[in-house]
Amino acid sequence: MRDIKLCKINGVVRPLLNGKFVMQLGLLDQGYWPDGILTAPTEEALKSDIEYTKKAGYNLIRKHMKTEPQRFYYWTDKLGLLVWQDMPAIWYPNEDTTIYREMFRKELKAIIDDHYNSPSIIAWVPFNENWGAFDVKNITDWVKQYDPSRLVNGNSGFNNNPSYQKAYGDPGNGDFVDTHIYVGPYGASVPDSARAASLGEFGGVGLYTRGHMWPVENNAYAYEPTQTALTDRYILLLEQVDQLMKYKGLSVAIYTQTTDVEHEVNGVLTYDRKVEKMQLERIKEINEAVIKDSYELNKSIGQNGQD
Repeated sequence: MRDIKLCKINGVVRPLLNGKFVMQLGLLDQGYWPDGILTAPTEEALKSDIEYTKKAGYNLIRKHMKTEPQRFYYWTDKLGLLVWQDMPAIWYPNEDTTIYREMFRKELKAIIDDHYNSPSIIAWVPFNENWGAFDVKNITDWVKQYDPSRLVNGNSGFNNNPSYQKAYGDPGNGDFVDTHIYVGPYGASVPDSARAASLGEFGGVGLYTRGHMWPVENNAYAYEPTQTALTDRYILLLEQVDQLMKYKGLSVAIYTQTTDVEHEVNGVLTYDRKVEKMQLERIKEINEAVIKDSYELNKSIGQNGQD
């Protein structure tokens, strides 16, 4: 069993897991595969991404724009990883109709119902970067009322929007003030009086890996030439995340991403999962150091911090 809620530590709103703040440090996980696209070839393959995330020192997976078979959530529960669960988006403008909006609401409810008993899921994300967003404030409130046992991030990356649609922006409610910053992390949200600060996506630094790329023009938000250089860059980004956590109230940071996905070469692993693009022990060390630093902030709980 677990309990997730917001409280103040030294006047800063943060998410508490079982009564303690722990920095939520994770990977954006799109869950694509070269052969099955949205379907993993085997349960072992599905499990392997989760195992790598754990082994690399992360404590969170943001399951991005898809849902998985129940076995995925079984393994996140079993292996001890937190999950943010996204709702897949309505994408094209001609789909943004009353009929599709009704279906969106039904399917959002179905996802919550399907995964209600997965303790690893600690947050629902109804919308991402204003993609197909509508009635964001009311839907955020509805999710929170329907499942009060979890946190809700109404519009992750509200600072971004697709070209076809005007941004709804920050809904002003829910449990997180959430921006996406590439490469980042500076420019991330700061907490307000009622919501924790989340960096829902950042990083996205790419590495070309010959023989392991999808046969299209490959791209990323930035690039490094070697595994060592990419690891060095990642460590620098995490040191900056650590500063934001300690001094600016940041509580969540989600790096893009678990694997390369077709044209995107900013994964920690290649699309075929055959090459680790960063040095595992070094990224594990910095990830664990940042999470350990978050424990120090709990010393004020019960004294002058918790509301």
